[in-house]
Amino acid sequence: MKQYITLSEEVRAAKEQGKPVVALESTIISHGMPYPQNVETAREVEQIIRDNGAVPATIAIIDGKIKIGLSDEELEMFGKSSDVAKASRRDLAYLIATKKLGATTVAATMICAEAAGINIFVTGGIGGAHRGAETTMDISADLEELGQTNVAVICAGAKSILDLGLTMEYLETKGVPVIGYQTDVLPAFYTRKSDFSVNFRADDAETIASTLKVKWDLNLQGGAVIANPIPEEFAMDEKTINNVIESALKEAEEKHISGKNVTPFLLGKVKELTEGKSLDANIALVKNNAVIGAKIAVSFNEMK
Repeated sequence: MKQYITLSEEVRAAKEQGKPVVALESTIISHGMPYPQNVETAREVEQIIRDNGAVPATIAIIDGKIKIGLSDEELEMFGKSSDVAKASRRDLAYLIATKKLGATTVAATMICAEAAGINIFVTGGIGGAHRGAETTMDISADLEELGQTNVAVICAGAKSILDLGLTMEYLETKGVPVIGYQTDVLPAFYTRKSDFSVNFRADDAETIASTLKVKWDLNLQGGAVIANPIPEEFAMDEKTINNVIESALKEAEEKHISGKNVTPFLLGKVKELTEGKSLDANIALVKNNAVIGAKIAVSFNEMK
């Protein structure tokens, strides 16, 4: 496997010196935000992780390799290029074999991070079971990956465009703990709350790190979701965002948009209908997750 993995100098040095490393996905840059906010946010998030005692490792597929840690120029390339494939588990082998550019989703980032010996991963939100998944089987590969790959994902929950109840049921079936950071309920990305309780609450990074260590010491395979609510000042009104999502879902249905095209369409409509406030919220929550993720990585590294 090592023949397909290349580490940036910063990440290589961190591994050699035993420093904590935090994985970051690249789909959030290429497909999650418009330019230039995507590249600016990526750089700021990396710096936040450094400022909190860890080393960032943004992951992507470049020239037939899994690149663990991107240069400034590479971040810029992923932010500007329109020819970047969205890489999940099913896509990794093909993209590496054909030397195409691939931006890693949550699932692919988890696979690559574990292969590089990184257990802590910061993102915006996880994928989940889509509304109507009980008949369509439209369930994100992120959930399956969480059931089998030993990486903890720090996120602001799952977007409320999904069926959060089904998502929690699926995670329970896969034995994936959902730990609320200073919260008893699952955050819904743009909002701090949903109608669903988390499995456990932890009020400090040390408790989360200790739980992860014990989990993997016991050889309980699979990841964990660390659900960290969006900061209060950036949270959107629950009723407003739900109305916007319902409107966007209706339009998607009318236009016969389905499969992997649904999420980008819905997010675009949400941004349009909230007059850009959803993008501000997205940026704020990712930065907030980076702070907590770095602290968990530092604590986990000390325990190892």
